[in-house]
Amino acid sequence: MSGASWKGGRLLVALGIAALLALTGCTAADRDRSGVVVTTNILGDITRNIIGDQADVTVLMKPDADPHSFGISAQQAASLEQAGLVVHNGLGLEEGVARNVEAAQAAGVPAIAVGAEVDPLRHTAAGADGQLDPHFWTDPRRVSRAVDVIAEQVIAHVDGVDPQAVRANAARYRAEVDRLDAEMGQQFAAVPAERRKLVTNHHVFGYLAQRYDFQVVGAVIPSGTTLASPSASDLKSLADTIRAAGVPAVFADSSQPDRLAQVLADQAGLHVAVVPLFSESLSPPGQGAGDYLEMMRSNTESIVRGLGRG
Repeated sequence: MSGASWKGGRLLVALGIAALLALTGCTAADRDRSGVVVTTNILGDITRNIIGDQADVTVLMKPDADPHSFGISAQQAASLEQAGLVVHNGLGLEEGVARNVEAAQAAGVPAIAVGAEVDPLRHTAAGADGQLDPHFWTDPRRVSRAVDVIAEQVIAHVDGVDPQAVRANAARYRAEVDRLDAEMGQQFAAVPAERRKLVTNHHVFGYLAQRYDFQVVGAVIPSGTTLASPSASDLKSLADTIRAAGVPAVFADSSQPDRLAQVLADQAGLHVAVVPLFSESLSPPGQGAGDYLEMMRSNTESIVRGLGRG
């Protein structure tokens, strides 16, 4: 077949499909809007608890992934543009899929940036220039608000759901989150005020610090994203801060705590205990952070234990 004939054939097929869609009244705006696509696995777990069996929920981010850098396949990108609702964190968190979410919105898909709806804090990270901190899930009270935000968006945009069932699921899960908040407060009360100082791998626990009266004294990566890198002067400054504050432990993401300890020892001459936390991703089931509630309970125990050293 010649090039002209091939192009002509493609044009005829395209025109035929367009005519069929026009005859059947099926347009992009009329598509089935029964599914929900969620970017991060933390929000995915929360959303599944809210929706229950009312609609399908697809979560793009795999366990133990980095929300700042994970990417998606062409098939997953297509699922975003076919969703009834996209639930994403927003505030610059999902740097690797932001353009895909924007493309879905441009195609007319409803999307909710949950972080923007729960009274976000300004970032404390150096060089953040007043940007909003995306890591709201470390404060259960804000997650409790997020539950209601997501529930109402599901009811408004997802076809076939029972509003009463969704709201009942949301109320049940919100009560669990509120119990978590109370438990965390009780456990953190055992940490003396002078020991409530956090050093982390990057600035991820600002919301937790505000909620439970901790002080974030430094971060190995002085940024709100894992895509940044510390300089030699950053590491020296952090080591000086740790020594001056008398911090007994540094808290790092569970995916690479040993690497962090080695960097501090090699570059800053500082030997300090490094305690792993599940900071930005759930783990596979059975590994300590299979869901949001388990993740936060694990982190609370690790922080209390880590600050009790020495």
